[in-house]
Amino acid sequence: MKLLHIDSSVTGDQSVSRELTARTVAAWVAAHPGTQVERLDLAADVVPHLGADALGFRTGQAAATETQRSENALSEKLVSQFLAADVVVIGAPLYNFTVPTQLKAWIDRLAQAGRTFKYTDKGAVGLAGGKTVIVGLSRGGVYSTSEGGRAMEHQESYLQTIFGFMGITDVRFVRAEGVGLGPEAKAKAMEAAEGDIRTHAANQPAVALAA
Repeated sequence: MKLLHIDSSVTGDQSVSRELTARTVAAWVAAHPGTQVERLDLAADVVPHLGADALGFRTGQAAATETQRSENALSEKLVSQFLAADVVVIGAPLYNFTVPTQLKAWIDRLAQAGRTFKYTDKGAVGLAGGKTVIVGLSRGGVYSTSEGGRAMEHQESYLQTIFGFMGITDVRFVRAEGVGLGPEAKAKAMEAAEGDIRTHAANQPAVALAA
């Protein structure tokens, strides 16, 4: 089993989402011995945002310049790495009500027609199913317990939508919210998140269920 461990927080050792992913990966490996882990730190190895030279996978046109070839190679590397993973653990802090720009840039490279989805006469169909995605969500405030809060967050809702679009039905979330409301609130949030981690690590991955 291959696990891809992704972090996107820019706050380094102070990051709650990085702590969540580290705990999640450790728990997963303990529950599923032999899992091979590959790490991708999007804050350290920043994926460039899409520009005109990076749209080769969308236009289908051959690269005409060295820059285009480099951009195409990066997109191919990232989507191939993602597709090869059976389990993907992602750290996603809430920045300005959504995911970090570093994480969005990575996702934009994955959303490739013919690789992670395809268009049919009945609409888009995901091609990346059969894998498990576990997202470590960190939030300074509390958004999940009120209609207004849920309307404001475009983090969990966005990730659920985009991975579902790619055909991934096994998307699990580890939530630590209210971590900015004081030490007691943060401790309670991390305790709740630890429960989510134990539950997700104990559950069978999608690849095992499909076997």
